[in-house]
Amino acid sequence: MEADTKQILKQALSRRTIAVISHPDAGKSTLSEALLLHSNAITEAGAIHGKAGRRGTVSDWMEMEKARGISVSSAVLQFTVGDAIVNLVDTPGHADFSEDTFRVLAAVDAVIMLIDAAKGMETQTMKLFEVCKARGLPVITVINKWDRPGQDALELVDEILTRTGMRSMPRNWPVGDSGHMLGLLNPEAMTMNRYTRAPGGAKKVLAEKLSAETAEAEYPLEFQTAVEESSLLELEDQFYDRDAFLAQEATPLFFASAVQNIGVEELLHFIMEQGPPPQARPDAEGTPYELTSDFSGYVFKVQTGMDKAHRDRIAFMRICSGVFERGMVATHAQSGKPFPTKYSQQVFGRDRTTVDTAWPGDVVGLVNASTLRPGDTLHAGQSVLFPPFKPFAPEHFRVGKTGDASKHKQFRKGIEQLDREGVIQVFYSERRGQQRPVLGAVGPMQFEVVSARMESDFGAAVSFDALDYSVARDIDDEAAAILSERQDCEVLYRNDGTPVALFRDPWRLRTVQRDHPHLLPDPPGSATSASVSARR
Repeated sequence: MEADTKQILKQALSRRTIAVISHPDAGKSTLSEALLLHSNAITEAGAIHGKAGRRGTVSDWMEMEKARGISVSSAVLQFTVGDAIVNLVDTPGHADFSEDTFRVLAAVDAVIMLIDAAKGMETQTMKLFEVCKARGLPVITVINKWDRPGQDALELVDEILTRTGMRSMPRNWPVGDSGHMLGLLNPEAMTMNRYTRAPGGAKKVLAEKLSAETAEAEYPLEFQTAVEESSLLELEDQFYDRDAFLAQEATPLFFASAVQNIGVEELLHFIMEQGPPPQARPDAEGTPYELTSDFSGYVFKVQTGMDKAHRDRIAFMRICSGVFERGMVATHAQSGKPFPTKYSQQVFGRDRTTVDTAWPGDVVGLVNASTLRPGDTLHAGQSVLFPPFKPFAPEHFRVGKTGDASKHKQFRKGIEQLDREGVIQVFYSERRGQQRPVLGAVGPMQFEVVSARMESDFGAAVSFDALDYSVARDIDDEAAAILSERQDCEVLYRNDGTPVALFRDPWRLRTVQRDHPHLLPDPPGSATSASVSARR
């Protein structure tokens, strides 16, 4: 179909592509389910808590996720609310999978940052705020678990300002202390929502709107306190300012209990009405590539094993410009080769539907995309290349091997596949041979995913031997020739031929740097420095 400029802009303006991110166990997947429930995308919410009346979450579909109650893979969920089409990306919650989260943040236009009411600004929360700042992503903050004992509301607001420099702009305010939640104040309308909770939070919560007079009569102390606290913030110029939100100077603030579906309706309406639509994406040269340009897309996630019956491989692609049409032949920018798009789908957890047309902001799953890797660009017509991902520097290393020689072919295939997906980083050396690849991970739980995926997806059980390295550094061929002669480091190679030097610890690295300062510089934007800045 031929799409004109006005049609592309109209479709793009209706899109909201957003990620839910948090420190582990802040309720991220539970909030994703609650948003789906309130948008009528599902009729009954699940949760990883296993409470009566609640099933497993739609977004956590891997067996490991269900067993552990954590998210270790990205899930893409599209639903419609009002006039807005929301592409919601539920990211890995565990810090060991922060690289996957970093890739997802390259595909969204804003984030929902979830904060545990009792724990406040945790380590991973701060790292994620830094990544969002570096990427220029507007942040919506949600103080979750207000139905449980936690910190004082004003103290949490002050902590956000002190540690991030962003002022909070409350869009609701709790009536009652954490653990004794009576309802939520609407500071603009000066009304209060009182909730009738569904058993286990499996159904929508019923909200009853109380006038200021009624709320004050029924909850004189708690309602008056909520009014005074929210008014105090407005006196300090913490009123809502959309420009400040989009510029990352301030964050809209919501209080909620995701497990009880309280505060979710307000958040959903804010996303619909105030969330940023897609914008022109900078190409590899830093020049914005306009939404109305020819079709372009950015691959941010590759996943195998979602459909056990077909063992296929899906590349998740964010549409950046133009219009995507199923069956079109795009160009793979990295190789220059044509890429057919006959099998294109939208993915709702594990469920799939064929997608014929998609617009800027949408996420499309390309099936059997064996040549695509995270960070790749597809385009039609005008040529464009978006910046590739710089891999995090791994900090944990193990030799992978299989004890069954008859499974060696499956072993090699599985390791190469997981490398292409970005599940693990794979290195080889002449000394160790192809049968004993070195696997590098940001966090040790990645090895558990490798073990589970190798056995379930490829039928090749894998075992590991730990290596005593904690620092990796990309080097060039000159450095590889010199460092391979040393006993205090090891030189390995990625599949693309890039040499990498491994060191036991930062002190060994500094020793080698003193001996060969020209071989191991620390240039800004290197894989190591990118990893450090993203994980700080």
